Amino acid sequence: MKNLFRSASLTWPLVLIVTIVIGLGSVWAVPMTNDPKGFHDIPWGTSLSSRQDLEPIQADPHIVEYLRRTEPLSFAGTEMTKILYLSVDDQFARVIIRYQGDHVHRQVLSFLENRFGRLERIPGQMARGLTQQYNWRGSDTEINLTYQAGTERGYIFIDSRSLAPRFNDYITDFAQ
Repeated sequence: MKNLFRSASLTWPLVLIVTIVIGLGSVWAVPMTNDPKGFHDIPWGTSLSSRQDLEPIQADPHIVEYLRRTEPLSFAGTEMTKILYLSVDDQFARVIIRYQGDHVHRQVLSFLENRFGRLERIPGQMARGLTQQYNWRGSDTEINLTYQAGTERGYIFIDSRSLAPRFNDYITDFAQ
């Protein structure tokens, strides 16, 4: 019985350290070298409702999704599936970009690394996998890229760091 308690007392600190390290791994981000402070020359916080080049496609009292009327669906020099502009309380706060294909993913990843900072390649880190996630964090902007290798679908979230958390305030309005 004495050995059981000694073994358990040595195991708990190890389990705690491993849990903390694993949990922190998902929140690490590359420091952004060139914060865009918006997207396509639209600064964060801009009222999107007054822009003639954007068309609202879905709205509720606080969150509105827009598509650009004339913009070709391109980002990083390649074709995207969809580019959505989102506002929260009529302030531009997020862009969601969707794309398809491994070749597009490689081009997008290369563009983001060249423009916002190289990813830190840690020895032993998995560079390929079923779901890959990359993050860049600047003073005003955060970029999160998720790529699902099995379906070859990619999602990019470009967020205002100060406005995007307000989306969470309204999630419970929909979950009833």
